[in-house]
Amino acid sequence: MTTLLDALRATVGAANVLHDGDLSAYEVDWRKRYRGRALAVVRPGSTAEVAAVVRLCREHGTSLVPQGGNTGLVGGGVPDDSGRQVLLSLGRMQRIRQIDADNLTLTAEAGCVLQTLQQAAGEAGLLFPLSLAAEGSCTIGGNLASNAGGTQVLRYGNARELCLGLEVVTPQGEVWDGLSGLRKDNTGYDLRDLFIGSEGTLGVITAATLKLHPRPGATMTALAACGSIEACVALLRRARQRLDAGLTGFEVMERFALDLVAKHFSTLPQPLPAARWTVLLELAAPDEAQARALLEAVLGEALESGEVDDAVVAESLAQSQALWHLRESIPLAQAEEGLNIKNDIALPVSAIPGFVTEMADTLRALVPGIRLVTFGHLGDGNLHYNLQAPQGESAAAFLAQHEAALNQRVYDAVMARGGSFSAEHGIGALKRGELARRKSPVALGMMRAIKQALDPDGLMNPGRLLGP
Repeated sequence: MTTLLDALRATVGAANVLHDGDLSAYEVDWRKRYRGRALAVVRPGSTAEVAAVVRLCREHGTSLVPQGGNTGLVGGGVPDDSGRQVLLSLGRMQRIRQIDADNLTLTAEAGCVLQTLQQAAGEAGLLFPLSLAAEGSCTIGGNLASNAGGTQVLRYGNARELCLGLEVVTPQGEVWDGLSGLRKDNTGYDLRDLFIGSEGTLGVITAATLKLHPRPGATMTALAACGSIEACVALLRRARQRLDAGLTGFEVMERFALDLVAKHFSTLPQPLPAARWTVLLELAAPDEAQARALLEAVLGEALESGEVDDAVVAESLAQSQALWHLRESIPLAQAEEGLNIKNDIALPVSAIPGFVTEMADTLRALVPGIRLVTFGHLGDGNLHYNLQAPQGESAAAFLAQHEAALNQRVYDAVMARGGSFSAEHGIGALKRGELARRKSPVALGMMRAIKQALDPDGLMNPGRLLGP
């Protein structure tokens, strides 16, 4: 191992091979659920250095764990506890290589922070619409490796839909240059889509060519109070019919989720009285007057029909940001409240009311006092259906005693309705067993065949996504 460390230092510089001292920023996941121990944290500064590091690790039979901003929620980007894995941090690779305004593309290295890309697109008068709560620290390489979703999937799609081309270092240390800015290219298998969502198990994404969009002339945000999840779905139906592609966000929050925000972030304004459900809508339009007129018309109709009990439309950019901040503070409030069981599920929108009603009764019968934190992207059918321990009960004890049984009930109900137990967070280590149990044998067989073909030595992020 000393020989490998010396070779790594010679490749990327001694200052970029971290071996001693506190490495918890790299070895502990964001939820502080997974804690590993790396042989070293290696921080390459270029694609050539990534390729050289991969070749060195292959020569020494040492596995690699690629890591972006370490904001993942399923334990997919931290090392195991063996002390024998190299953690490959892409954080130094932050260069924006090109913005092509006429082609509506941006090419950037994997370590670029998502917010930086949004700002660069904005400075060019364009829009990169991928948006999620961790955008100030997550990186585009990690976003693509996990096929991140976020709040604008309803209009623009997941990270997969926003990527045109990739540059990837293979498990053999070769560089595949697939940084195409083409929207049409029928020349064989789509290798890009193979690596997106593969969680670092097939190769290391080092750069990407991303789709940009014209920047809307105006956006308008509103909150609406609804008495039931059925009313939220009815409001979504109305908003889709009236606003069409202008509807860029449709988030739902159950009352207890916002109660947690009020408890832990009491200075954040909540402009509507407490409601059973609260919806956050966002509309993009050519100008502010049109956006306001459209949104107010939809909410007015919904108030008359009884779908909405109360509503407020943001009067300024600052107010709009405050409404989004309210939604994005829910995961932080949950973290303050203590460890919880996180479920990132996808369902047909039509199936969500039945699921929510059935599961609330089922879970409360199993664990009296359980607190359900339900929120998420209703517009694309993705709920964050999280379970908090009963008031006063140890969170750690709650997870140890109930997590497996409660997850089984939730996932059974999701799958019975044609849903998915992982909508946007990925599989990582947390859901690897569920994938093995719930994915069809045919699908698993194809996945293992691809893994074996591309990474026969099993050195790329082993133990993640697919089991041994």
